[in-house]
Amino acid sequence: MKTRTRYMITAFLLLIFTVFYIYAIQAADVQAIGPMGTKVGFATINKAVSEATGFNEKLYKITQILGLATFAVAGLFALLGLLQLIRRRSLLKMDRSFIALGCLYVVLAGLYAAFEVFIVNYRPVIMPDAAEVEASFPSSHTMLACTVMGSAVIMIGLYIKNKALRFFLQLICIVLMLGIVAGRLLSGVHWLTDIIGGILISLVLVTLFAGIVCKEKK
Repeated sequence: MKTRTRYMITAFLLLIFTVFYIYAIQAADVQAIGPMGTKVGFATINKAVSEATGFNEKLYKITQILGLATFAVAGLFALLGLLQLIRRRSLLKMDRSFIALGCLYVVLAGLYAAFEVFIVNYRPVIMPDAAEVEASFPSSHTMLACTVMGSAVIMIGLYIKNKALRFFLQLICIVLMLGIVAGRLLSGVHWLTDIIGGILISLVLVTLFAGIVCKEKK
């Protein structure tokens, strides 16, 4: 089986699992354990993790700052794509990887907006600067960090030829991604299932992206 085919099949299976997961968290062990009586699926494990972490405002603010790195990386690749478009004067002459990356960012933005409208879960806490509960599924920082940094690791692998520099840059992306995910969970601003949901959606997007841009080994 070709590498690209394996990626596509994996992305499809992950998509099916993610859809099932989103349905499950709205149907399994649903209890009103959130603020203002909001209901949450998988309530037993979500409540246990939430009580164990509590709300850590300092850690929350740190993840907000780290999240800016995600936008910086996305902005950098968007700029590189724009420069390539200007040089080649045609979208059709651009590298497939930059076109796919642009589409990935558009889909990511669309999902971010969609989950603000179609609310699955509310936060386990009311934020200090909010008057009411806010949407929490998926963890947007988790989804953005995993998708942007995951795709950045792939792009760096495609374009950076120096092995030491490539490893260093990919390591930075991975460390930032893991730091944001861990920070959002330990800060207590999301349910555990919101974090997992963000990771699953990101896996679908990044695996699909990898299938589109990967080069077959000869």
